[in-house]
Amino acid sequence: MELGEGLKKILLVGIGTAAVTAEKSKEILDELVKKGELTVEQGKVLNQELKHNIKSTVKTAADSVKESAARKNDQEELKATISRLTPEQLAAVKAQIERMQAEAAEEKAETAEEPAEEAVQEASGETENAEDTGSEEQAVE
Repeated sequence: MELGEGLKKILLVGIGTAAVTAEKSKEILDELVKKGELTVEQGKVLNQELKHNIKSTVKTAADSVKESAARKNDQEELKATISRLTPEQLAAVKAQIERMQAEAAEEKAETAEEPAEEAVQEASGETENAEDTGSEEQAVE
């Protein structure tokens, strides 16, 4: 429940920030209109843009809270499923996880070796070029 309360507080802080930003932006726009730096129409357009940005920010925050809650539910469901497994089933799942981790480690090692092999090939090519240049220089002398 603490995670849900924390997410709720984060969402409320985001909404509060958006509201304060909207109020301050309206005040600034009104002030600029009074000074004649902006026309009323330009002020309305800017205010509409700011409102749209605030709505999208609030929507994004709400979506992230929903996603976090869904992940938490998925984790709880997974824990419940694992607790119902027999020892044999649990051992099979562990073995499968270990195989998947080993495969991932092999793939990672293979991708790490490829750039290293290319670097060795490039370095050996540079050495051969240097040797060729050295023999040409000796021939010129």
